[in-house]
Amino acid sequence: MALGYAGLLPFVAGAALVWLVQGEAHVYAAMALSAYAAVILSFLGGIHWGLAMRQPVAPLPTLVWGVVPSLVAWPAVIMPAHAGLVLLGLMLVASYLVDRRSYPRLGAAPWLVLRFRLSAVAAAACFIGAAGS
Repeated sequence: MALGYAGLLPFVAGAALVWLVQGEAHVYAAMALSAYAAVILSFLGGIHWGLAMRQPVAPLPTLVWGVVPSLVAWPAVIMPAHAGLVLLGLMLVASYLVDRRSYPRLGAAPWLVLRFRLSAVAAAACFIGAAGS
């Protein structure tokens, strides 16, 4: 649980830095926040592959969904930060909503409370970063 909360530090720091730094450093702060959000979205998709592989027959929809966050995050990283961070934030919300439906079926329901908290802060950081871009 502590590792999950520690994983929020780059989101919170990134959103703060987008608002605090100026000039050339501003671009790097926004890029760092976008890149971290994309990495986390890829991780969240990968969880679905791991859960699917635990099943006797891996459900195709679970495997397909597992790559969607990465495929959405990839172009979001190269978009201007004001747009890409919004897309990343929306994808974090969408990913949670999918997980809320699929985790119970895949045996991961106990993680949903933590998952909600982490997703809410991460998405908020993306939206705050977008507003500061």
